[in-house]
Amino acid sequence: MGEAFEIMRWPLLACLLLPGILVYMGLHIVRRGIIFVDLALAQVAALGICLAILLGHDAHDWQTTAWSAGFTLAGAVLLTVLRSSGRRVPQEALIGIVYVIAAAGALLLLSRSPEGNEELRRTLVGEVLLVTPGEVIRTFALFAVVGAVHIFFRRPFLLLSFHPEQGRAEGLRFWFWDFLFYMLLGVVVTSFVRICGVLLVFSYLIIPAVCADLLATSLLVQLGVGWTFATLASVGGIYGSYRLDLPTGAAVVGALGIALLLTWFCNFILLMLRRVTERR
Repeated sequence: MGEAFEIMRWPLLACLLLPGILVYMGLHIVRRGIIFVDLALAQVAALGICLAILLGHDAHDWQTTAWSAGFTLAGAVLLTVLRSSGRRVPQEALIGIVYVIAAAGALLLLSRSPEGNEELRRTLVGEVLLVTPGEVIRTFALFAVVGAVHIFFRRPFLLLSFHPEQGRAEGLRFWFWDFLFYMLLGVVVTSFVRICGVLLVFSYLIIPAVCADLLATSLLVQLGVGWTFATLASVGGIYGSYRLDLPTGAAVVGALGIALLLTWFCNFILLMLRRVTERR
């Protein structure tokens, strides 16, 4: 057991400390109905990483981070423009197009690399087992700054996501706060995708938020529920990956999926019991 803890200590800390901000931002994403925006931004960030690797940089070089951040910033600008360009085309369709083009671009870039298949797998599922203490500490500090910005500007962000009609009545500049939200989300995604990959970023952002939305209505309670689900799934997924020799990122995603199924089942049972009680 001591050896297992020594091996899994920093991956476990990464999966316990870092998803906190992801759960909070996921609640905004679910409420705004832009479910795939994080997946699109994560894929855009991965596209920047793929280009940096093709240019000869290591995945952990500062140049790779710069390329990924630059691509993500461009993606945030693009998504802001698409959101404010009218409702003739559904925003989810436009977000899906951004994701598909970014994914195709990554495939094309990696096809020119002799280790393209391995690099593609790394962008999807990450290398959380190889995370270093320095990466965890730096990323956690960055996420704390992003969280502080959200706390400081919590009113416009909450109006934007949870009470948009009130925000419009108060003259909230939606385009500005949209851009700031996407930019901060891009910072979080860029940092996390280098550690855990695209799939785990999407899972941490959406699955705990959906579980929380099914079980609670208050934002604070939803945060507590989401963080609890993310924590339990992280511990269960990492333990299962160690005991069964499974890919860690995929195991955590699987644990989150099981949590969502159990939540949906419990919610379904509660709804049925409520209907039976109302009929009586």
